[in-house]
Amino acid sequence: MEVPNLNEVETKRLELFNYLKATGIDPYGKRFITKYNNLYLKEHFEELQNVEVEAKGRIIAIRGHGKASFITIRDFYGDIQLYFRLDNLGEEKYNFFKKAIDIGDFIGVKGILFKTHTGEITIEVKDFTLLTKAIKVLPEKYHGLKDPELRYRRRYLDLIANRSALELFVKRSKIIKKIRDIFDREGFLEVETPMLQPIAGGASARPFVTYYNALDQEMYLRIAPELYLKRLIVGGFEKVYEINRNFRNEGISIRHNPEFTMLEAYWAYADYTDIMDLVERTLCETVTYVNNSPKTNFMGYEIDFTPPFRRIKFTHALKEFAGVTLEELRDLSTAKEILNKLEIKMDKPETPANIINEVFDKKVEKNFIQPTFVYEFPIEISPLAKRTPYDPHLTDRFELFIGGLEIANAFSELNDPQDQYERFYEQMEAKKKGDVEAQEMDIDYIEAMEYGLPPTGGLGIGIDRLVMIITGQDSIREVILFPQLKKKEVNERKEEE
Repeated sequence: MEVPNLNEVETKRLELFNYLKATGIDPYGKRFITKYNNLYLKEHFEELQNVEVEAKGRIIAIRGHGKASFITIRDFYGDIQLYFRLDNLGEEKYNFFKKAIDIGDFIGVKGILFKTHTGEITIEVKDFTLLTKAIKVLPEKYHGLKDPELRYRRRYLDLIANRSALELFVKRSKIIKKIRDIFDREGFLEVETPMLQPIAGGASARPFVTYYNALDQEMYLRIAPELYLKRLIVGGFEKVYEINRNFRNEGISIRHNPEFTMLEAYWAYADYTDIMDLVERTLCETVTYVNNSPKTNFMGYEIDFTPPFRRIKFTHALKEFAGVTLEELRDLSTAKEILNKLEIKMDKPETPANIINEVFDKKVEKNFIQPTFVYEFPIEISPLAKRTPYDPHLTDRFELFIGGLEIANAFSELNDPQDQYERFYEQMEAKKKGDVEAQEMDIDYIEAMEYGLPPTGGLGIGIDRLVMIITGQDSIREVILFPQLKKKEVNERKEEE
């Protein structure tokens, strides 16, 4: 066996690996299932002391003392100390340990649980087996892996070297599970909708395009599951949700990843005010479950998820933080002057919708640190939301902001097929003028609406950003196991090391 790019220590490990193979010892062992994990052994020491037990894990430390050695192994649940002694193992087995076992290897042991004179819970090993030989040396002799890009590119090393990283992703899993539990309890049914879609709909974003050979047509990785979930409401479901991936062919930053996890939910016969209440109790209960408190620390702020959250109209927020009105932004000549005054440069076509979005994004969002519902969004940027009953230029839509980040988007769903057709048409016109994020016409969805879509409240929550806030991380890459990064050439690998 040959492995490229090995250092001197790793070359010696490879030689040992080849020696083991040549002498009939399998460096990759076989199954070793234990009754208890390492944490359980320590927590139940009183009942298990002086009893023969089994343990398994990766070696993270070896401290040799002549005819005796102390080893620390780590499984998913925690660490435990092992005591290897020549008198217990015999000369042949002990010498094999001294020669063949390194930090990073996986081993399984049998022995007696006891406490050392310093009070350390330890297994006095009577027998052991090599489960996997590690050829590569763990980073920095297991004292940590600091470089962020290397941590993201080789997340497996990050999880090995930084226990806090592993615990963070355990917490992420608990957050998602708790949200699922709440929605299940609320009577929502979890469903799955297509990832590959013939029309990129349900949100305003640039899609990833692929080609479906069997159908001989272009397809899109979904930017949102919305239009399919609402088809289910037409079909008779009353409460549905999905937690899954969306894909948007946009920039990468500490707040954006092109592949991200979303919760989307739809509730027949409800409206956006019902969704507000649902979001409040869901987030408060989830944060309390994970942090043992409705509060968390994010970007230097203490965030309190205790309901009720602040509620402010879009027009009031725009005036308070940007000093402008919707009417001014809808007038293109006035809007251009405002953009110059606010020092905002537009990368997208200067349409009323894009200008309103840009001013709000740059000047307003960052001011909402505590959980805040901004509601009654303008119709220009809400093509799927129902109009308010008293102003046809506004919609029954809200967005939730926490820590200056948009976390949720929701509205009373537009269920008038003629109005929806007209708004899709306006989106198509915007796309013709160069707006690559504008939505497309979805005639099949219009037809589904013509069979009758009951009044419905809809919701989308960005799971990655929510996890960022609950766990106090300042980058979205910290809460995604394998964030998207620019590909590196193989020959650059050695430079990273």
